[in-house]
Amino acid sequence: MSDFFGQEIERLKRKDSYRSLRAMEGAAAPRMHVDGREVIVLCSSNYLGLATHPRLKAAAIEATDRLGVCSTASRLIAGNNELYHTLEERLAAFKGREAALVYSTGYMANLGVISAVVGEGDIIYTDALSHASIVDGCRLSRAVVKIFPHNDLDALEDLLRADSGVRRKLIVIDGVYSMDGDLAPFPDLTKLAKRYEALLMLDDAHGTGILGERGAGTAEHFGLEGSDGADIEIGTLGKALGSFGAYVVGSRSLREYLINRSRSFIFTCALAPPALAAAIAGLDLVEQEPGIRQALWDNVRYFREGLHRLGLTTEPSVTHILPVVTYERERTMALTERLLELGVFCQGIRPPTVPPRTSRLRFTVTAAHTRGDLDQALAAIEQTFREFALL
Repeated sequence: MSDFFGQEIERLKRKDSYRSLRAMEGAAAPRMHVDGREVIVLCSSNYLGLATHPRLKAAAIEATDRLGVCSTASRLIAGNNELYHTLEERLAAFKGREAALVYSTGYMANLGVISAVVGEGDIIYTDALSHASIVDGCRLSRAVVKIFPHNDLDALEDLLRADSGVRRKLIVIDGVYSMDGDLAPFPDLTKLAKRYEALLMLDDAHGTGILGERGAGTAEHFGLEGSDGADIEIGTLGKALGSFGAYVVGSRSLREYLINRSRSFIFTCALAPPALAAAIAGLDLVEQEPGIRQALWDNVRYFREGLHRLGLTTEPSVTHILPVVTYERERTMALTERLLELGVFCQGIRPPTVPPRTSRLRFTVTAAHTRGDLDQALAAIEQTFREFALL
C-alpha cells in the first residue's frame, strides 16, 4: 500500500502549508529558549503573565500534595473533586451569572455546547471569522449553518428575518477575534437576538481577564453582564487566567442541561486538581490586583505605538492582539524565521487559519514584558522589515 501519509506531507510542503512543532524550553515567561535560541516571546496567550505567578504555583503545589495529580475519572463517575464546586461558584459570580460548568478545554466546550443546544431542524448563524472550534461545533451539530460576513449586522439580520418557523436559532460569535484583535458589536448582537428570538452564544476566550473594569470580559466591557448579555458564554482558563481548562456560564437550567446532554463534558476525564486550584488563584489575582491588567494595557499601548512609528498598521485591532498583515504566506514564514534569528519569536499565521492573502505576524504582548524586551523586539522588527524591503 502506498504511503498516504508521506504523500500528504509532501503535498503540504509544496503548498507551503506544512507545520512543525517548535522546541520550547523553560517556563512560560517573556523570554524562553525556542529551537535552542533564547528569544523574546511575542505570541503567547499568557496575557497577564500568571502562568508562572508564585500564587498560582503555590496553589497547584498544595492541591497536588492534598489531592494528587489526576482526577481519575469523568466528573459524572468519580472525578468531580471538591475544587470544581469552588471554581464554578467563583466563575459564576465573576461573570454575574447564575451558574457555571467547567470543561476540559475551550475546544471541547464549543463542540459540546453547540452540538447539545442545536441539532437537525435548527439554524446556526456564525461570523465568517469564528474560531475553528466554533466552526467544528457547528458542523457536529447537524443544524443548518449560515455564515455572515465579519461583523456585518445587516447581513445577519437579513438571514434572521428570512428564517421563520424554525425550531431554534443560535447566533455564535467571538468576543475578541483572535487573529484580528477586534471586537464583536456585542450590544447590537444582543438586540438582534432578542428581536428574532434567537439564542446568543459568546466565546470570550480572549476577553476574559482582560476587558472591562474588573476584567470580566467582553460583556462587562459593553455593560451587558448577566442576563442582559449572551444566553451562553464560553471562555478559557488557559489564557489570561494562567491555568488550563474552560468554562460555560449562564442559567442554572443551562448548566443542568449540559451535564446531561453535552457529550464532550460527559465522556471525558475531569481536570487535574492542580489545574483547578491554579485557575481559582488566577481569578483571585484578576479580581484583587487590577494593576496587573493595567500593566498589560500599558505594554500594549507602548508596543502598538512603536509599530505605528515604523509605519506598520495593526488595524483592525483595538485590543491586546496586534496583527501586522504581510499578505503572502511564503514571505510571512521567512519573516518569522528571520525574527527568530534576531531573538524575537512571533509565529507567522497563514491560511487556513486566516483567509487567503491575509497571512500575518500576530504579536501578543503580556503584562510581564519589560520595556527593554519591547524595545529590543521593535529594533529586531525594524531590521527585519527593512531587510525584506517592507519599510
